[in-house]
Amino acid sequence: MSYQAGVHKKGDFSVIDLIKNTTKSKNYSKAGAIAQFIGVVRGETIQGENVQKLKLEAYEEKANEVLLNICRELSVKKGIVNVQIHHLLGEFEVGEDLVYVSVAGAHRTDVFPVLHEAVERYKKEVPVFKKELITRLDGIQKEYWVSEKEM
Repeated sequence: MSYQAGVHKKGDFSVIDLIKNTTKSKNYSKAGAIAQFIGVVRGETIQGENVQKLKLEAYEEKANEVLLNICRELSVKKGIVNVQIHHLLGEFEVGEDLVYVSVAGAHRTDVFPVLHEAVERYKKEVPVFKKELITRLDGIQKEYWVSEKEM
């Protein structure tokens, strides 16, 4: 399993796969640092409502294309050896992993800015859609699609 980026059904890709991909990447011997981001299901909305679960869907073909392009563009930055972004799809409980981002580079000062840029770009550019099942502050349960731009 050697993907640089993509969307995967929940259970088909793990943080262990991410680490294996990174350490087996073409220029890994040039790496002196690896920074990783793991996005998880938060149990509370910005408004303080309780999240019960999330459902994530994607326009998969376009999502894979965009994720790969982001990784390719960031991989050519000075000192960067490998960039990966893997987004999971399906139904998730609070605390479960949703997304993995990994950046390997020559030095720690190379990887942190690129990791930050990778996270910000996937959130804005990738067609992944999130539906939240929440319990409102008044106790009523509600389910709705969330737009990252509205948050």
